[in-house]
Amino acid sequence: MSTSFAPLKNDTFLKALLRQETEYTPLWLMRQAGRYLPEYRATRKGAGSFMGLAKNPDFATEVTLQPIDRYPLDAAILFSDILTVPDAMGLGLYFEEGEGPKFERRLADEKDVLALRVPEAGSLQYVFDAVTQIRHALNGRVPLIGFSGSPWTLACYMVEGQGSREFHTVKKMMYQRPDLMHHILKTNADAVASYLNAQIDAGAQAVMIFDSWGGALADAEYHAFSLKYMQDIIQQLQKEKNGQRIPAIVFTKGGGLWLEQIAAIGADAVGLDWTVNLGQARARVGHQVALQGNLDPAVLFAEPEQIKAQVIATLDAYGKPAAGQGHVFNLGHGISQFTPPEAVSVLVETVHSYSRSQRQAG
Repeated sequence: MSTSFAPLKNDTFLKALLRQETEYTPLWLMRQAGRYLPEYRATRKGAGSFMGLAKNPDFATEVTLQPIDRYPLDAAILFSDILTVPDAMGLGLYFEEGEGPKFERRLADEKDVLALRVPEAGSLQYVFDAVTQIRHALNGRVPLIGFSGSPWTLACYMVEGQGSREFHTVKKMMYQRPDLMHHILKTNADAVASYLNAQIDAGAQAVMIFDSWGGALADAEYHAFSLKYMQDIIQQLQKEKNGQRIPAIVFTKGGGLWLEQIAAIGADAVGLDWTVNLGQARARVGHQVALQGNLDPAVLFAEPEQIKAQVIATLDAYGKPAAGQGHVFNLGHGISQFTPPEAVSVLVETVHSYSRSQRQAG
């Protein structure tokens, strides 16, 4: 499929990431294509399973566009999963209803770890095909975000075999056999960098690294086992494609403590969860990076006027944008599957209208 695409009609999201002036604050939502949308649930039922959706470019394109068709969002994000890379490494990703992702084979001992290899690019071709197909289907409406899990977050699932609350198994390996953990993380970093670069080649116009479990680490371990490897990825990423800058976003849930250090690894933007004050974060990073975030997803269960008030408070916390700084509105984590779709309409309309008025005021 051709990678010659229609011109971009709305580049507000990309401008904000690159800390350029925008007419309003752009927004997209983590997990914006998901179970809160009735059209998504219908498509998933037809696909038979989550992986049936994710591994079929036609289905992936359909669900990626569903929130874009419903709401005037400023970016689309590839419909996929953060665990496609370890799946391609042969660990056997599957989903059990109501229990989240699991692997058929986990990294249980030294032999398993040392056998780990960066996957062949062809094993993830379904992702790259979906990226290209989505770009064509968007027809320049908004930019497309590609993404991956961070090396540490992937390692958590690869060693635990599934999600965890306390990460005893992966932390035991980290403390007892740091050599094995570093081997996993180096392999993951190289795999993720290659994976994201291939998404860029296929048509992704920005990329994001989701470090969902970085906040589970102690201070020194976060720097050694998570942040270092995200920096390795950033250093390997393509910064331009066909003359266009490709911004990179990093997001560590629970990472507000390390904001300055995250901002220093070379990404264009840092995502924030809802525990961080946006105004203080802006002061801490200055002109170094743009910020993304950070409304509590639970706000969307409130009444419309309460949603509006919380959105306005979040925009006010960041303040009026200035030259050399950028803000992309988002939730502090993924949208809940139980969110009323009409609540998202209130969110999007309020962000766009209030942020325009912010810029026009004095």
